[in-house]
Order: sequence, then structure tokens, then C-alpha cells
Amino acid sequence: AEVDVFVGNNTLIDPEVFQLWLQGYSAQDAAVTLHHNERMKETDIPLELLKSDVLDHYRTLQMLERLLHSPVHLAEQWTFQLAPQTQRMLIARYYDFDQNVVREFLGKKLSSRNRKDLDEVSEKTGVDIKSCRRQFDNIKRVYKAVEELPGPLSKNIQIHFLLPEELARKYAAIVYITHNRFETGKKKLGYLRLEDFIFCADHMIQSWSCRNPNCKYEESGMEMDREFLQHLREMKLLLDKDHIDRLKDSVLFSLRSHISKHTLQDVESNFKSLTRTLVNIAYGLNHSKDLRDFFIDIVEKIIEPCRTAHWTVDELQLVMDAFVKSPQSVTFAHDIHLHEVWVRYAETMAKCVYKLYSA
Repeated sequence: AEVDVFVGNNTLIDPEVFQLWLQGYSAQDAAVTLHHNERMKETDIPLELLKSDVLDHYRTLQMLERLLHSPVHLAEQWTFQLAPQTQRMLIARYYDFDQNVVREFLGKKLSSRNRKDLDEVSEKTGVDIKSCRRQFDNIKRVYKAVEELPGPLSKNIQIHFLLPEELARKYAAIVYITHNRFETGKKKLGYLRLEDFIFCADHMIQSWSCRNPNCKYEESGMEMDREFLQHLREMKLLLDKDHIDRLKDSVLFSLRSHISKHTLQDVESNFKSLTRTLVNIAYGLNHSKDLRDFFIDIVEKIIEPCRTAHWTVDELQLVMDAFVKSPQSVTFAHDIHLHEVWVRYAETMAKCVYKLYSA
């Protein structure tokens, strides 16, 4: 009779050891840290034995790291028999990142020169250099894998790296900012956290990317919908004397009983300037230099003047909402398509402005 023999050899990974390895601890330091752990004190395990166990773990993790660079291969290989939940834990933690570390190089080229500057990032954030390099390399790896793929960015990242949905969305926003070279490092933007940029980029990806599965012009999910951008040029129409006066009446009427008298007067006296800013930023999305300055323009031309005038966050939101809705009856009453283009732009713009003002 034939006998089938199955040899089970599950690879066990201690999450605590893995976390210390990710943080850049040496095996020696990791063992000492674990030995001081309250739970370990109760077990009375000798330090030397713990060191030996941690060293074994580290050897396994070093071999696993190559597979973690391509998580799909981790799921397919047989060298390490890992439970599905262990695989998910390894991938999610390996690709997780420190907000402060990524904030330091957000939007910069993922070049070897910028990788060399990670010493400064490590010093500034207090995160070990090995961990900083891993985070930089992970973002570069994800970027390279999806930069030429058509279709939804977040979905592509999930498919190729098996990341949890929320983490994939964050990566999508980060590589989108990197690809479009958004300026994030200027002093005026220093108060913004990584999550503020991720919030804005996520909404841009959802609203300003091509919605047609068979996009004609866009090579990848990192690009904006080219037809949408071309239609945004037509928003200059809002600046025509006849249109801007009627738009002003409509916006002020909708705000009259909802914001303070002081803010209403401010909107009235600066109406042309604010409208021009919104239209110019829309127009500028067509040009890489203007696109790069997207966040700077919002801060300098909208956030700072509103702060100086002491608008509340709620008032700014109401004003932006009025700008989203008013052109429908005033400017685009006979052109539904242009109205849809304006709303598609202005709704996302309003969310970004609100986020940057309340940050």
C-alpha cells in the first residue's frame, strides 16, 4: 500500500521580536529589551537562552526579507510555511511606516542622493537609520511597481503587495504626491502633517483621475484625467465681468445669515481675488510647475489671508461650499457638463482647503 507522508514545519514568528527587528535593534539589544519586559521577568528565562532564540529569529527574518520585497512570492513559496495570518502580519508591519519619517522626504525624488540624506531624517525623528531606509525603499519599490500601470492606484498596490486596504490607500497617496512632485518641504507648509497631505491626495485620486476604465490618454493611475484638465481651462469664464458680478451676488446671498457680518464684508471686498485664486489654481493643474505649487498656493492665497481676517473654520467651509454650488445657476445654467467639471474640481478643492485650514 502507498503511504502519503506530510511533514509539517510551520515557521513561527514572534511579533515582538519582529517589531524590534523592524525598528533596527541589533539581536543583542533586542534580547536585552525583551529580557526587561514584565512578561519575560515572570518566565525567568536566562538572558543567554533568550539571545540565542532572538538570533535564530533574526536569521529567519533576514531570509524572509527578500520575499517581503515581493509579497506575492511570500504567499507562493514553500521554504517557510507560514500561517495566512502570520503572512498578513509580516506584510502589513513590514510596509507600515512612521508618519514623521515619510513626512521628511514626501514629494522628493526617491533618488540615491536623497537616500543618503536619511541620516539627517533619522537624527531629526529619532527613528533608527535602518528603519528609515526600509521605509524609503518600500515607497520606492511600490512606486516603481505601479508607476506605469493603468487603472486604480490603490487597487494596483493591493494586488501587487497584498497590503491591507487602508495602508494601500496611504501608499497610493504618497506615490501620487511623489509622481506629481508636489512641493511639501517649504517652511510655510511645515505645520502640515503627513496625514493632511494624504487626505488631500486621496481625494484628488478619487475625483480627478480618469473615471473611464479605458482611458485614452492617461498612462497610469498617478496621472490626472487629461480631458477633465482641458475642461478646467474653460473656468476662466467665471472671471468675466458679467459672470463675476452675478456670482458675487449669488454667493453673498447664500452666506448672508450663516456667517458673521465681519466675514461677509471680507468676502465681499475680496471676492474677485478669491475667485481668481480658485480659477487660477484650476487652470494651473494643466502645468507641472503650477501643479507642483498646489499646496503652497492654497496656503499663501487662501489659508493665510483667511487666518489674518480671523475667519472660523466653519465660516471658511461655508464660503467654499457656496463657491461649489453658486456657479450652477449663475454661470453654467445652460451647460450641465461645465457645471459638472466645476463641481468635480471645487468639491475636492474645498475639502483640501478645509483640511489645511483646520490642521
